[in-house]
Amino acid sequence: MTEPSTLSSTLSSTDQAPAAETLVPAQVYHVFIKAAPEAIWEAITSPEWSERYFYGARITVTPDEYRSLGPDGSDWGSSRTIEFDPPKRLVHGWRSLYDPELAAEPESRVTWEISPGEDGVCLLTVTHDRLESAPATARSVAGTGWMRVLSGLKTVLETGEPMS
Repeated sequence: MTEPSTLSSTLSSTDQAPAAETLVPAQVYHVFIKAAPEAIWEAITSPEWSERYFYGARITVTPDEYRSLGPDGSDWGSSRTIEFDPPKRLVHGWRSLYDPELAAEPESRVTWEISPGEDGVCLLTVTHDRLESAPATARSVAGTGWMRVLSGLKTVLETGEPMS
């Protein structure tokens, strides 16, 4: 089970924050996956894998660029790669260009950390931060947004089949 945690205040149970409330500055998700670090890395950085669990997005990550294309080939949020350390750590900018309200906000940041464990199980930690100036993005990715992506990633790596 993937569970979100926060480094500061939390969103309300409906993932909607009152206008006066400060939104979560960071969202942290953890999931255990029975797969090698290299397999998880490949699934995070290659379009052949990402389209099977990331809402149909074809994501390509290189040491210089994070590129996310929608199923129709439109740019869903390309950005620069900040850290590229296979198969341990990936940090990249995040833009949601598929939605005009989200596209108007400044870039946030996503960090993927893969920690090998016992019996072929790795801990994947995803941190989405720098959301203070991007409240609509914070709401969009909170809770089920990232949880669906990570559950889909886990399912496709462990079973070979997408969730839906």
